[in-house]
Amino acid sequence: MSGHSKWNTIKRKKAKVDAQRGKTFTKLIKEISVAAREGGGDQDSNPRLRTAVQNARESNMPVANVERAIKRGTGELPGVTYESCTFEGYAVGGVAVLVESLTDNRNRTTAEVRHLFSKHGGHLGEPNSVSYMFENKGLVVIGQSAAEEDRIYEIALENGAEDIRSEAGVFEVICAPEAFEEIREKFIDAGISWQLAEVSLHPKTTISLDLEQAKKVIKLVNALEDNDDVQRVSANFDISDDILEEIEKEL
Repeated sequence: MSGHSKWNTIKRKKAKVDAQRGKTFTKLIKEISVAAREGGGDQDSNPRLRTAVQNARESNMPVANVERAIKRGTGELPGVTYESCTFEGYAVGGVAVLVESLTDNRNRTTAEVRHLFSKHGGHLGEPNSVSYMFENKGLVVIGQSAAEEDRIYEIALENGAEDIRSEAGVFEVICAPEAFEEIREKFIDAGISWQLAEVSLHPKTTISLDLEQAKKVIKLVNALEDNDDVQRVSANFDISDDILEEIEKEL
């Protein structure tokens, strides 16, 4: 998963901008609704919903919005029904891109995603054309000022973490999906707040990009993530620290 930390740095910075524009709320509401529909409205028995609600709290979403999203998911309130769609394709430089979405209109989302790939020099692929290049991993990102390093390592390693990385002012705790809930809850119990907690697709290997290639790939990723139907984008590229610094100046 080389390079994943650098990409997460870019995503976290962009997330702050998205939050200011309200885009984060739209995506979180969809995730909460779908989690409630598929696993019920009780957070204690629905880990996916519990994680979605905690992410909403971390993003300062009003409690009333969260409650309405849960009720729409369970059918207590009328609302739109969303379905999961995954798109696979390639960006410039041969970078594999996997797009996870929640949509109420598959045809619309397919057309929009295809257009964005084409506009930014990429193209959609067939199902399973790139998914084999990724694997599900749990990820908890904690600011280095949130707790002592030894304490973070202790909690993570005692509860099944596979790897812990320190980069760009944060600790990244990486684990198998089945260990994610336990690790996340242990950090909450210890009073340690996190910046990001999710189970997502991580690349098994990465492709190194130069500055111009990286800019084009990140423009595609950003454009995809700006789409209201897109929940998450994964891509298997790596960039150097120098290139990261150049790109961060434009964020």
